[in-house]
Amino acid sequence: MAQGRRQTGAGRGVTMRDVADRAGVGLATVSRVVNGVSGVAPELAEKVREAARDLGYRHDATASSLRRADRRTDTVALVLEDVANPFSSALQRAITDAAAERGIMVLSGSSDENPSRERDLVETFTARRADGLIVVPTGRADDALRAARIFGTPLVAVDRMVDLEGVDTVTVDNREGTAAAAARLHAAGHRRVAYFGDQPTIWTADERLAGFSDIFPVGPATPVRRGLSSVQAAEHAAHEALASPEPPTAFVSGQNLITIGIRRALQEAGLEHRIALVGFDDFPLADLLTPGVSVIAQDPARLGLEAARLLFARLDGDEGPARHCVVPTRYIARGSGEIPAPSARP
Repeated sequence: MAQGRRQTGAGRGVTMRDVADRAGVGLATVSRVVNGVSGVAPELAEKVREAARDLGYRHDATASSLRRADRRTDTVALVLEDVANPFSSALQRAITDAAAERGIMVLSGSSDENPSRERDLVETFTARRADGLIVVPTGRADDALRAARIFGTPLVAVDRMVDLEGVDTVTVDNREGTAAAAARLHAAGHRRVAYFGDQPTIWTADERLAGFSDIFPVGPATPVRRGLSSVQAAEHAAHEALASPEPPTAFVSGQNLITIGIRRALQEAGLEHRIALVGFDDFPLADLLTPGVSVIAQDPARLGLEAARLLFARLDGDEGPARHCVVPTRYIARGSGEIPAPSARP
């Protein structure tokens, strides 16, 4: 065994003094390197890191945060809707990448649209002294978010609005994007158009329905189904709509899982080339179907980057008024949304 090296077992018992002795530097230099403080020459910093690896030294970030004057833990927390959803995954990746550039770790969890789960996650992350929170709010756990703000934790709501003082928000142009897509269907001759949406308690679900209603006022010719949060529920509802005496000539979906369910029902009925479909939010392989699924595409990576930018500005000392950033959507025409109404066909 090399001189001065301890047999510690996975680094237990190894101190910064041990690392300093092995690297041949002062204790203050080791402290600066392991705590990410600038001012140490790159060659010297690498020497310290090599000594730490050789000895199996593990830095206690929690203890360090208690000693730091600013009490920072170099962690932020992210509460998503469902990390299994492609939108949430892309959002998480963008935030994680932005945080990594600053040497910050991201803790994350899924609320599954359950306000109790959201409340538990927010309270847990706050208790663990996350420096800041980015939340996709359910809209029914504002008390937990309010408590986090009272605790002093910077908070950014992404994808959905919250009515809380001092909370920055990042959303897309939900209403405008949906209205523009619905207007395309109207121009193609459609008048019997069904709208399928998510839970009414979700802010984005209301905004997207409002955009649809701007073009197709809700009535007998424009059936609306809400509370559809799974592929299976949307598929079942679409079969019911297709079996009605006057089935819709087009569908507008307010969420990507709902879009998939509608498309399944259309394909099972052999109607995917005759009934138009436009969905809000893109999903994998939408462009490989025949016809491809036309969508109102969000940019989750841009949403994540904007949310991270706002949060890091607060962590850097910005005490200005709350800001609301709106990210534009874009319509992607792939074929399903361009199917004309029967009355407009040659």
